Amino acid sequence: MKKSVLILLSVLGLFLSCQRQDRYIVLGGYAQGGTYSVKMNLRGVRVRPQVIQTAVDSLLREIDFTVSGYNKASLLSRLNAGETITPNEMLCRLYDLSYGFFRRSEGALDVACGPLFDIWGFGFTADSLPGPERIAEAAARSGMGRLKPTMEEALAADGTLRAADLLLDGTGDPPVLNFNAIAQGFSCDYVAEYLCGLGVRDMLVDIGEIYCAGRNPQGKSWAIGIDRPIDGNNTPGADMEGVWHSSGDAGQGVVTSGNYRKFYVRDGRKYSHTIDPRSGVPVAHNLLSATIVAEDATTADVVATWCMVLGFKDAALLLQDPALEGCLIYDTEDGMRSWTTPGFGLTSR
Repeated sequence: MKKSVLILLSVLGLFLSCQRQDRYIVLGGYAQGGTYSVKMNLRGVRVRPQVIQTAVDSLLREIDFTVSGYNKASLLSRLNAGETITPNEMLCRLYDLSYGFFRRSEGALDVACGPLFDIWGFGFTADSLPGPERIAEAAARSGMGRLKPTMEEALAADGTLRAADLLLDGTGDPPVLNFNAIAQGFSCDYVAEYLCGLGVRDMLVDIGEIYCAGRNPQGKSWAIGIDRPIDGNNTPGADMEGVWHSSGDAGQGVVTSGNYRKFYVRDGRKYSHTIDPRSGVPVAHNLLSATIVAEDATTADVVATWCMVLGFKDAALLLQDPALEGCLIYDTEDGMRSWTTPGFGLTSR
């Protein structure tokens, strides 16, 4: 499960200034079934905090209205239910981004696998332990390989869309989309983009995943704890593997994905929430969690899931990309081990 990070700041510390003109504030509220927190420096910003709060809440409601699978009135829910919708720019953008990652990952990342997630009990319905026939049937109704590369080319002349319109050859069951592997990272970037437009340069946006830029209230880089991926470790910061520190300047997305918070056990076997779209079944390897740092939270979110699909060895090869940094925690016969890219900089505290 994602969100295995802890922001290492005290509430009091947020209001300390490293320079007299700095003015740090904290905004927060509810979003996407949990809470969000935005810490920012208002130096040089001419917009009142109350206005920023209202705007951030509005942006998050827009995301919920667009891609929430739990909000039955969202565009995504209505599309999956067979309704004709008029997709907004955000839905088109997320679909197009997802298709690009589907191609890049050779099918390891696939937002059109809603039927597979559902039958294993990790989607928008409750289920578990499907047999081979049900897995094969769900797999036949899944996959972005059946779909058009962009949502725009599937639109009718009046700008409307049915799920069936996305089918590449116009035949087969309509797709069921699930953007859980990208939505929270995208949400962080969406809010950060708005704040950058206001002139905010020092910020930390936490919406389950994290985007940070600039400096914290003490004038130092942002510090984010990496939890140890132990089954049942549901309290961020209670048991940490180490701490990652931001660059202190350029914006960075930081996302952890793992299988230690969302899983179930049947007949002594653990079934993780990470489904390999290529096989149709939960992954079974020794990679416990992947923390990814990228230039934006959307990419970090997707790559963290990608790593969890691949497993340790292939994930380490993926992280040879110079645009990525990462920390992989995996299990061995001798206990838990961590592996990091050279630039990740994991420290004990």
